[in-house]
Amino acid sequence: MTAPAISVIMAAYNGAALIGETIDSLKAQHFSDFEVIIVDDCSTDTTRDILRAIDDPRFRIIESPINQGPVRTRNCAVAAARGRYIAALDQDDLCHPDRLGAQRAYLDANPDTVLVATATRELADGVIRHSTLPALTRPALVEWMLQICNPLVWSSVMLRRDAAQQLTPFTRPELLYAEDFDLYHRLAPMGRIARLDDELVIYRSHGGGASQRFTTTMNDSAKRVLTACHERLFGAEAGMRADLLSRHVMHREPVPNRDQLAALGDTLLRLQTDFLGRVAVDDEDVRLIRWETARLWGRIGRAGLRSGSIDLADTVAVRPDHLGLGYARVEELFLSRLIGGVRSVRRRYA
Repeated sequence: MTAPAISVIMAAYNGAALIGETIDSLKAQHFSDFEVIIVDDCSTDTTRDILRAIDDPRFRIIESPINQGPVRTRNCAVAAARGRYIAALDQDDLCHPDRLGAQRAYLDANPDTVLVATATRELADGVIRHSTLPALTRPALVEWMLQICNPLVWSSVMLRRDAAQQLTPFTRPELLYAEDFDLYHRLAPMGRIARLDDELVIYRSHGGGASQRFTTTMNDSAKRVLTACHERLFGAEAGMRADLLSRHVMHREPVPNRDQLAALGDTLLRLQTDFLGRVAVDDEDVRLIRWETARLWGRIGRAGLRSGSIDLADTVAVRPDHLGLGYARVEELFLSRLIGGVRSVRRRYA
């Protein structure tokens, strides 16, 4: 049997309410040389009935005899993949008809790239919104952002199978809910990591999602990944710096005080200086990296102002070189501070 160009991998568990739409979005792909490997992790609803009813020979269904969790279930799907490329997809997300073809074309044309994702939109409460991630990217920007956050949506990822086979295991269960972030770091030494800026995946955000239910575990796992990544630069301080990035950059917790804001700004600036000093970049790369980092810094400042944990004097006093106030308009900062003042008063009188 001839191997397909692409293997789409999916872990399924109690997904009966939405998995049918996900399957339909794969059947609608314009590029047709793919297989879909779905591993059901002992669902207790009607998911297995839906999967058994698929009448498309490109779909291969594996029924796990035991419940083993999402990471091991996904690894099982990867082990069964035959395609040159592996495309990720969660059971509740949706693909644009051009998704697989566009990513396959990019990887064919860029042999130095080990992984390519796509831009995404978010579906929440029946409304589709644009992502808050950068609208325009280059590989250098994606690789820089991996130093401080996760700029990729798992369901939009496609990577080379020969690279995946070098990793044992493919994704690590001990880093649950940040296993994809860890994977990108483990793949980075093998080649470039890029993103198509076309919105080719719709990511569902709902109360049942892991990002809503397991925040503490996600924070801890992301911190472990970033600590290992930054030990070379920060030594014994790597864990503290990683905790700042995990909480306030990745998971958007408002900074609690001026000292934490200053430490976070110093962390971002030192990481960016180090990155630009060791990675080959051109002027456009530098412009994008600095712009997006400043945009992120502005978001951090506004979140702190809105929470009432810092004031305008704090944001001015600790601003790092070239990040300024994050290119935020003055009126935005004043509005954020006004909201934070009201919240502070409410907390005081509660």
